[in-house]
Amino acid sequence: MIEVLVVDDDTRVARVNAAYVEKVPGFHVAGQHSALEALRSVERLPRVDLILLDHYLPDRTGLEVVQEMRRRGLQTDVIMVTAARDVSTVQAAMRQGALQYLVKPFAFAGLRAKLEAYAGLRRTLDGGGEAEQAEVDRIFGALSAPSEPGLPKGHSPTTAELVRQCLLKADGPLSAQEIAERTGVSRQTAQRYLKLLERTGRARLTLKYGDAGRPEHRYEWATRA
Repeated sequence: MIEVLVVDDDTRVARVNAAYVEKVPGFHVAGQHSALEALRSVERLPRVDLILLDHYLPDRTGLEVVQEMRRRGLQTDVIMVTAARDVSTVQAAMRQGALQYLVKPFAFAGLRAKLEAYAGLRRTLDGGGEAEQAEVDRIFGALSAPSEPGLPKGHSPTTAELVRQCLLKADGPLSAQEIAERTGVSRQTAQRYLKLLERTGRARLTLKYGDAGRPEHRYEWATRA
């Protein structure tokens, strides 16, 4: 099993990302931590192979965590999973040894593609020995797997992730109208994506009955703890 540390400033997001990791065969979540706890865990746990690392952390930035890890001689692999999308941060992450960079918001398929590519890279590297140019090219390109989630025709990954994030951050079930108001999409669009998430088991549908008329459909994220 590949042991993964999930480091995010939002505990709810960390729980969902950890659940995503556990859904990918061959991966196991070793823990969910803040920046300081992550550094301690990498040194204390028997093995941490990979860190999914947010950049915006309350105690220090993700890049500072990577810098401190390298200063301590810790070579644990890192995939940045963050909303930070400025080129300077992406460039700094690359120069400090981050293997990949996944921009929030993202869907499960995007993270799964990165993890599966990482597992493939480890299998290649674990073989050891010498590599011809073709093998070197394959190693360096191993993490370039596409991250676009597979959605039905006519659906946007960006819109799907907006709806997912809205459900994830909500304190309780939301209606399509409430989702529309919070995300800026139309009510019809919100309803279409909510039905898709509900059909695929990622959102849970509940009915709210009023004094008269049809019940209101309300949705919440299915993996909420």
